[in-house]
Amino acid sequence: MTSGQPVPAGRGTTLTIAQVAERTGLSHDTLRYYERAGLIQRVGRTTGNQRRYEAADLAWLEFLLRLRETGMSIADMQRFATLRAQGDATVPERLAMLREHRAGLADRIRALRRNAHTLDDKIDHYERLLHERRTGTEERT
Repeated sequence: MTSGQPVPAGRGTTLTIAQVAERTGLSHDTLRYYERAGLIQRVGRTTGNQRRYEAADLAWLEFLLRLRETGMSIADMQRFATLRAQGDATVPERLAMLREHRAGLADRIRALRRNAHTLDDKIDHYERLLHERRTGTEERT
């Protein structure tokens, strides 16, 4: 076991799975699953076969988290990751995927705003009712 400190590598500092889990909020199991599922390319290893994540791995994981938090399915995330691994020739397809996902997100945001407005109206209604009851100005409508 290492000390938990980043281990210098040829191109810079690397992070252990524990450090990446702490920074991303993902569990060790989830990080391993993401690798098995092809969401992240095989992570570098030490001679003792311990995972070592580079800055680029962490940046990619953070992007995957944004996709997940915005509702992209694992299947679509896998498709995007596969396209990314294929290189620049897939940029148009990746761009189309992101545009489609962003449009869906915009629709959900509009729906959430409508729902929040409806809830605000209902909260205002009940607050008025309580105020009227406390002050004795309740109307019989």
